[in-house]
Amino acid sequence: MFLSEQKNKTGKRKNMRFLLVNPYYPISEGPSPPLGIAFLGAALERAGVEVKVLDLVVYPYSKTTFESVLKKFNPHFVGSTAVTMSFDNAIKVISDVKSINPDIYTVMGGPHVTFCARETMEAFPELDFVVLGEGEKTIVDLVTMSENGRKWDRIEGLAYRDGSSLHCTDVKKTPIDVDSLPLPARHLLPLGRYRALNMPISLTTSRGCPFKCIFCVGRKMVGANVRYRSAKPVVDEMESLYDLGFPQINIADDLFTANKKHCIEICDEILDRGLKIKWSSFARVDTVSPEVMKKMKEAGCDSVSFGVETANAEILKTIRKGITISQVTDAVKMCNDAGIKPCASFILGLPGETPETLKETVEFGKKLKKMGVSYGFHLLAPFPGTRIREEAEEYGIRILTNDWREYHANRAIVETASVKKKMLDDIALEWEKNIHKWLGRLKELIKNGTASEEEAFPLENLERTLLAYDLMMGDILKDYGSWHHEEDLNLSDEDLLKKLISRIPESFDHPRKNIEKTLNYSKDKGNLRLKKEEGCIKWEWVDYL
Repeated sequence: MFLSEQKNKTGKRKNMRFLLVNPYYPISEGPSPPLGIAFLGAALERAGVEVKVLDLVVYPYSKTTFESVLKKFNPHFVGSTAVTMSFDNAIKVISDVKSINPDIYTVMGGPHVTFCARETMEAFPELDFVVLGEGEKTIVDLVTMSENGRKWDRIEGLAYRDGSSLHCTDVKKTPIDVDSLPLPARHLLPLGRYRALNMPISLTTSRGCPFKCIFCVGRKMVGANVRYRSAKPVVDEMESLYDLGFPQINIADDLFTANKKHCIEICDEILDRGLKIKWSSFARVDTVSPEVMKKMKEAGCDSVSFGVETANAEILKTIRKGITISQVTDAVKMCNDAGIKPCASFILGLPGETPETLKETVEFGKKLKKMGVSYGFHLLAPFPGTRIREEAEEYGIRILTNDWREYHANRAIVETASVKKKMLDDIALEWEKNIHKWLGRLKELIKNGTASEEEAFPLENLERTLLAYDLMMGDILKDYGSWHHEEDLNLSDEDLLKKLISRIPESFDHPRKNIEKTLNYSKDKGNLRLKKEEGCIKWEWVDYL
């Protein structure tokens, strides 16, 4: 079932219903339960609106099934978020809404449409509104105004239609007080599916970014002034997430270490409660210190991710990163000294990139690896709203495509004067090849019985995750996990699981023993359950926690 059946216990407006959509993007992007949608859902529920969520990252989509969802829930609004890479999938859902029921209002939000709202609405007449920037207040105002005169021009941060004309209102004058927001409505999300995929769950302790990197829209999306949540409700939330049994909690702030006092207050709150929570965060190499790293480790932080971007000093200046290579190595040493795993990401194809600077960055990555850093490469994707896109010519960047599906940062979509697409793609392909070689070596060690449990875990976990994902997105349990047979009611769970596996067709191209291992693992972890009702055997994913 696509939709959460949870009921909002606040006094909801019986006549107002809002369907929120998380559009599909691939599992290779490391999905986690959609936090932005959970915030929007909470704001709408607090305003008395009935809300349901359609999460297409962990459920397969078809227009036929979607039509039945719309008929059952009968929403007044359907809204989808979108990053650039997922925009095409999001707008497909919006288009389907209008073809099924033209009377439903359609809304989009998120960083992609925030910075190309007019162009998007001109290209897609099916889209009625675009929410610009932070959405919690605007989306509630939109519902309220739909009941009270439909004077859209009175809503801050909104793009809308007036006949054949398009209009954008002023952005919100006052940023949202993050401490005033309700906790994310995660009860609307199919958390069980994400837990079954062994994905992390995220929360935020702040909004805003004071830095001006030319390849990022974070500052423009949520503001330059960082707004902090109080430590107690943050740790209350962390504690509740820990109880859900996810393998990792990720603090998804643009920059968790932006304010030393805030960071330490949260760590102290965790320590004062004696919580044993495993978590990770993002940081800049110039905002960490031995004191902060030590405190984070004591509070349960096991890894920190740094955006390094390039090893070339001139490119770092050009992109306004504001860091130095010596700060990178210093930050890595601080992590190692504290016992925190350092991670680093690089962006290839930045302004000023040459064959020599590419080599410099690749070699620096190898140096960091010897220092214990887990690192990876992305290829520059000039997203709408970024300075690097708006001033591409001045920066010497040639953008090769506006096919948003290609903006996944794994293949080149830009070139510089001396670095062409093939050169960038070759580095990405070599990187992927090395990962496959590493996984191949692990597979051999496991096959030979010489791999330790710690060595074997990454591959076994990856294989379980991918197989579970294929089972979910292929609707295997929905199609083959239920049957009527009175005699089967007396069989053991183990025998019923074997019978389930025997019902899965050979066209589902995975070895039977792997399917059995994955489903047994999911059952043991509480992510797969068996129901016996009225002569019916039913295996299903535990969707809602």
